[in-house]
Amino acid sequence: MTGTPPGAGRRPSVVHRLGAGTKLLALCGLSVAMPAVGSLPGAAVAVVGVVALYALAGLGPRALWGQVRPLRWVVPVLAAVQVWTVGALGAAVLTTRLVVLVALAGLVTLTTATSAVLGALERALRPFERVGVDADRAALVLALTLRTVPVLTALSGRVRDARRARGRERDVRAFAVPLVVGALRQADALGEALRARGLDD
Repeated sequence: MTGTPPGAGRRPSVVHRLGAGTKLLALCGLSVAMPAVGSLPGAAVAVVGVVALYALAGLGPRALWGQVRPLRWVVPVLAAVQVWTVGALGAAVLTTRLVVLVALAGLVTLTTATSAVLGALERALRPFERVGVDADRAALVLALTLRTVPVLTALSGRVRDARRARGRERDVRAFAVPLVVGALRQADALGEALRARGLDD
């Protein structure tokens, strides 16, 4: 999610122009529907659909890879477990569904400003104020959670590049320690910003 979506300066694509609420509802609907995909042809159609949506948004393969890249360590492990439990075909379908959903979530964050997502969530949660839900705070928490994903992804990329520059690609501590410290600093800065706006309780 970004306040300056990729492609800023160019004419926004039809995907960028869609309302945040529409995109979030579509993402929820696809997340519910995706488990119904149970065959390789169905999974292939889903992959083609995601690639087409990125192209429609004016985002190339690099942007798509940037969203699913963090899964490159998770997918092999998950696939190995699935091969053992449900077989190779089931493993291929399940892991493809996971990658497709992450790519779709990434597309929403790449093409939607944080403020638009926050507004959509506030409107969606407003009816629940009758049962004591603080719509503004709940929407803020959800928006911050969504925003945290690309922030941590970017941080992990910087830490990885720094580790590579020092010639310590295989040193787990050289990756984990700066990543944890950087994440804590981000959290501390966020906490300070929230406190400065009176959101300290």
